[in-house]
Amino acid sequence: MSDSLLDILSTLSVKAAQAANGSDAHYYGLRGKLGSNVFTAREATFIEARDSFYMATVSETGWPYVQHRGGQPGFLRVLDEKTLGFQDFRGNRQYISVGNLGADSRVALLLMDYPNRRRLKILAHAEMKDVADDAQLAARLATPGYRGKVERVFLLHLEAFDWNCPQHITPRFTGSELEEALMPVRKRMSNLELENETLRARVSKSRGTE
Repeated sequence: MSDSLLDILSTLSVKAAQAANGSDAHYYGLRGKLGSNVFTAREATFIEARDSFYMATVSETGWPYVQHRGGQPGFLRVLDEKTLGFQDFRGNRQYISVGNLGADSRVALLLMDYPNRRRLKILAHAEMKDVADDAQLAARLATPGYRGKVERVFLLHLEAFDWNCPQHITPRFTGSELEEALMPVRKRMSNLELENETLRARVSKSRGTE
């Protein structure tokens, strides 16, 4: 199995599309090089800082299905250089992803870092496990303080990943990120308000002694 995400995804129709659009020569030189199949510290740091990701599965009728997964930062864990894991919390109970994975274990993940305009694509095979079957694993993936009801545990066995370019990623910020960014501004405003109050008091005092 190739360790390149591009090799895995480059079907005959994809190669034909690249040739038709004049990019085949460029990507031919990247085959075997675009992406990897082993997580490093760089990927682990990025992945475990995310509070959400998008996961695509494929139905038995061939339709792709994309689902948003969210939780506290770090709910998606790097268990080793080839494995990710996360708790699956109860949602709207349609179980479309769960059903799709019962027939085809392949998933594609998209992890976004909007403020820094970074994104990571991951191809993997998903394994679903009952929480009661592995208490140690469930404890390792636990999210302290999160009130969602855990229905199962997902293990994602890495096939390949690749970092994408930042082009066309519009920076967006969460409430907590904005709070952190605005903290120096608010501190400065507070100091200025205190300084203004002090100056007003001095002016008022000086006028009272005239």
